[in-house]
Amino acid sequence: MESLTSLLDGFGTALTPLNLLWAAVGVLLGTAIGVLPGIGPAMAVALLLPVTYGLDPVGAFIMFAGIYYGGMFGGSTTSILLNTPGESAAVVTAIEGHPMAKSGRGSQALAAAAIGHFAGGMIGTILLVVLAPTVAALAVDIGAPDYFAIMVLAFIAVTSVLGSSRVRGFAALLIGLTIGLVGLDQMTGQQRLTFGSLQLSDGIDVVIVAVGLFAIGEALWVAAHAHRSAGESIPVGRPWLDRSDLRRTWKPWLRGPAIGFPFGAIPAGGAEIPTFLSYVTEKRFSRHKKEFGKGAIEGVAGPESASSASAAGTLVSLLTLGLPTTAVAAVMLAAFQQYGIQPGPLLFEREPDLVWGLIASLFVGMVLLLVLNLPMAPVWAKLLRIPRPYLYAGILFFAAVGAYAVGGEAIDMVILLVIGVVGLMMRRFGLPVLPAIIGVILGPNAEQQLRRALQISDGNVTGLVNTPFAVTVYVVIVLLLAWPWLRRLAGRGRPQWPGGPREGGRGDGGDGGADGAPDADGSDDKGETDDKEGAKV
Repeated sequence: MESLTSLLDGFGTALTPLNLLWAAVGVLLGTAIGVLPGIGPAMAVALLLPVTYGLDPVGAFIMFAGIYYGGMFGGSTTSILLNTPGESAAVVTAIEGHPMAKSGRGSQALAAAAIGHFAGGMIGTILLVVLAPTVAALAVDIGAPDYFAIMVLAFIAVTSVLGSSRVRGFAALLIGLTIGLVGLDQMTGQQRLTFGSLQLSDGIDVVIVAVGLFAIGEALWVAAHAHRSAGESIPVGRPWLDRSDLRRTWKPWLRGPAIGFPFGAIPAGGAEIPTFLSYVTEKRFSRHKKEFGKGAIEGVAGPESASSASAAGTLVSLLTLGLPTTAVAAVMLAAFQQYGIQPGPLLFEREPDLVWGLIASLFVGMVLLLVLNLPMAPVWAKLLRIPRPYLYAGILFFAAVGAYAVGGEAIDMVILLVIGVVGLMMRRFGLPVLPAIIGVILGPNAEQQLRRALQISDGNVTGLVNTPFAVTVYVVIVLLLAWPWLRRLAGRGRPQWPGGPREGGRGDGGDGGADGAPDADGSDDKGETDDKEGAKV
């Protein structure tokens, strides 16, 4: 009851005309900047941090919250329309969103994403109000073995459900883990795969890798197959969700927060793992499994809801523990310190107007995001009608600008091109792109948590399974790996009818487009048929 009373006081703060203006400005700026590949909400908040020096703390953080949510939605817009994630949390959206756009359902994909953000953000913020102390206490108890087990689960899950072959999935994951090794060893300071270059000592930023594999790789692929898609026109589609779409999306919208919020609250968590796991969950539960990889709307609704809920979860650790779990939270922590405020257990007592005004503004920002962006879905979808040479030239330009803005180094442009060529070759030989991205994002953290767990146990491997949480996660991993064999053994006694579905077939594979475009997961079914010499896995 006390939390509810404080929240009502927060609405009194957030609904003042000036703070409403800052929330609207933040949502608009965040969406506009999120659309640009590589320039995500973290960079937007960092760039706008000096601008807020003249604002009072409440107004500044209300605007930051609007930028956070708006940037996440803007990143999903380019993922759906151009297969170019604006930030790492929007990577999963491209898997099903881009095939929907290519088939004329871009407006529906954007609407599902917008409503998913609204539902996930609303539920996540309610959970923030109700469960913040409890979730924070649980997050403190999670140790290095638990973190490592969660990351291994993410590796296994994403490589098991994408593409036509697990071998290809693990090969793509290996590529990502190798890229993640570039730089200095976090514990010993030894250089790895830097080839004597000082610029590579800091490693390769995940934004450059994501933009290179998705945007540059996609542009090069389209250029290589331009003769197949000459004069092609992509329809925009109707700007609403019909009853069948709503029947397929309302459950993913509600399941997403159950996955996204807890992971957002975990220190060193963020939106990447829950979006991956949400996609896996929706594919397991869906009755339309054959549509996955070709444009299943559940694969947009669930991850987008999980991503938005995780954003609310990050505020749990930030406000109650002072621990930033994402790059945006880290910048917001710097903003708190700029105003002489230290987040932690006493923040709710010392700065109640600021905290509850910020939490109330999250509800206001969600409504503004839905009202401003849902009617804009058909307008955004019309980007697909731009002639492909101009469209992909623009993608290359903004991708290069985003990559250069990450570090301001000319070598980043060279790395971007090299990774783009790697993305092109992955498409050519049927390797899914997403496992490579998750390898880059989670690989360094997984290595760090593994070594910490082994140090705590003096090198004893049993230190990785010395908690009930870790054991539970490993049991889930074993079941996930064994499920195809168990299903195959269970199906041996059933009669096989001629022409019936076959295990391990390519029915869930690519979109089968005539333009030779890659699947939404980055793999290309043409890779097997074009390369007669290649071994079929």
